[in-house]
Amino acid sequence: MKTINLSGSAWDIGHGLGLTGREAWHQQLRQTSLWQTVTAMGQSSELLAMEQRVRERFPAIWQEIEGLAAGLDAPVSEVFAWNCRGDLVPSTSDGCTTVTGTAGRDEWIIAHNEDGFPQLRSACFLVRVRPEKGLAFLSFAYPGSLCGHTFALNEKGLVNTVNNIRAQVRPVGLPRQILARASLNAETLQEAVEILTSSPRAGAFHHTLGQAGFGVVSVEACGTGCSVAVINTVSGHANHLIHSEQAATLQTITASSGERQACLERWLETQPAHLTPDAALTVLSSQQNAQLPVYRLDPQDPDDENTLATAIFHLTTQGVSWEIFGLDRQQAENSGLGVNLSPCG
Repeated sequence: MKTINLSGSAWDIGHGLGLTGREAWHQQLRQTSLWQTVTAMGQSSELLAMEQRVRERFPAIWQEIEGLAAGLDAPVSEVFAWNCRGDLVPSTSDGCTTVTGTAGRDEWIIAHNEDGFPQLRSACFLVRVRPEKGLAFLSFAYPGSLCGHTFALNEKGLVNTVNNIRAQVRPVGLPRQILARASLNAETLQEAVEILTSSPRAGAFHHTLGQAGFGVVSVEACGTGCSVAVINTVSGHANHLIHSEQAATLQTITASSGERQACLERWLETQPAHLTPDAALTVLSSQQNAQLPVYRLDPQDPDDENTLATAIFHLTTQGVSWEIFGLDRQQAENSGLGVNLSPCG
């Protein structure tokens, strides 16, 4: 997987992201129906209201957006709209599956499948960012998007993995990807939770947040309300709300998300009290259901998503270790037995 290093001002970092993703933006993303739908809303009242809120609340992140647009050689309005796609439309091609749990005394595992557009497999990248202001972090990145809404780790040992939620009610508020980016500047687990839950927000995300030495929480953050659950056992999350506090929240549950969550629930029934990296990798590479697998490879996936990378974070009192796995596609196609993953970072 391509890895880049960025430093400097907020604009510089955005510009570097834009340069890296420019080819895919113009040759792949602009050809998708989702891009065309979202960018057509570039002057909508909802988007203009979100822009004003971002400028006022997170001026440095707005500068990243401006730098991103310059690097992409694209209008700022289009780039901002794309980074608000989950706030503007009811369903986007963003997926993901996460499993987490304790791994021993004061140890936790967070493991995550990053699912997105199949055509972006070779265009995604890892980025190490060291800004002039704010915290350094490592993140998986999509061309044309800010960091923070995939999987990431900052210099304070804070891990954030994100799952798309298709909430039907998305009030005017701060965009979900902006809040996800802002959470990477949090120095503590509690601060990250507050950023994601205290702000008036538009779209919905599920965040698995953990910090070395402090634990892991599951956050379902919606424009109509948020819920936080402390993780003290093994659990899993796909792309719909599952907290009891969110039972009344209107949402779309796709067939893929429903089956992946069901697969996780069946798997959880067989698990011991503690989670291991091998167990997490096994369930995240599952293709037991050929039509609606956890690890997604079908170019005709019903949600227009494929698994692009798998990350496993091991949090201890000493810090965070991590591995990122990519698909060995040739082995998988030849074996007929499932997915073979190999470390790529």
